[in-house]
Amino acid sequence: MVDDAHSHSTRAPASFSAAYDAVLAAWPVPVEPVDIRTDFGTTRVNVCGPADAPPLVLLPGGGTTSTVWSANVAELAATHRVYAPDILGDVGHSPADGPRPVKKPADLMDWLDSLLSHFGIGAADMCGYSYGARIALGYALHARGRVRRLALIDPNNCFAGMKPGYLLHALPLLIHPTAARARAHIAWEAGGLPLDAAWREVYALGAARTPRAKVVMARRPPADRLRELTVPTLVLLARHSKVHDVERVRAGAERLLPDVECAVIDGASHHGLPMVNAKEVNRRLGAFYAAGLRP
Repeated sequence: MVDDAHSHSTRAPASFSAAYDAVLAAWPVPVEPVDIRTDFGTTRVNVCGPADAPPLVLLPGGGTTSTVWSANVAELAATHRVYAPDILGDVGHSPADGPRPVKKPADLMDWLDSLLSHFGIGAADMCGYSYGARIALGYALHARGRVRRLALIDPNNCFAGMKPGYLLHALPLLIHPTAARARAHIAWEAGGLPLDAAWREVYALGAARTPRAKVVMARRPPADRLRELTVPTLVLLARHSKVHDVERVRAGAERLLPDVECAVIDGASHHGLPMVNAKEVNRRLGAFYAAGLRP
């Protein structure tokens, strides 16, 4: 169901595409790539799991693409129909090539509305990682009733700010991204913890060569809005994250969200958390979503 009609200028380079396809081919469950036209552009959604199972939307981190879920989809697709999009305008196969530009957070909310409606999804479970967690939280606040259960994996700028030292270290990559800088940055942040080599190449090649729109940043949600969010929420934090102080993030989430469970995952840093110590991540995600399936 992949539509190749969009112009060559919006395609990812062949080397990036080959790396992306290699990781996707190694997913432990059959996956169907689907390209969807929206007013904002073309969105690649990698779909897997039983067609009649409850829907689960996975939103990846900035620059990580939907391939970052390779170590998690087997567990999640056992009980859900999984929809894993590349974020519109970011690295991957979701170019912002539509008539409506993506300029503000409200545009991303409309984009997600379009994706859910395309698949006939009234309400879904949702899981976001890093920047994708920020989008998922924003969507749960925006579309009351369309998010049943919400998991946030090392969420950026949701309940506490990011460390200045991390932002300073990331600055060269943001100003002039290259594959070498991308590899060096995530190796520094991981601090020697293992990252999947094939996925790391997707990240590095995507940072260097994939055209993308300007990243839409949003302010941290106001405390009063977070206190009104009744959606059951799971927050998983990386013990060794250099992005933020995980205890401050946990304290903020527990103080502000009415229905939240927080856990710190040992042996993991921010970059690659879904796949590093995946056994524990999958155990907690599986239990969290299973609770929502009980009568």
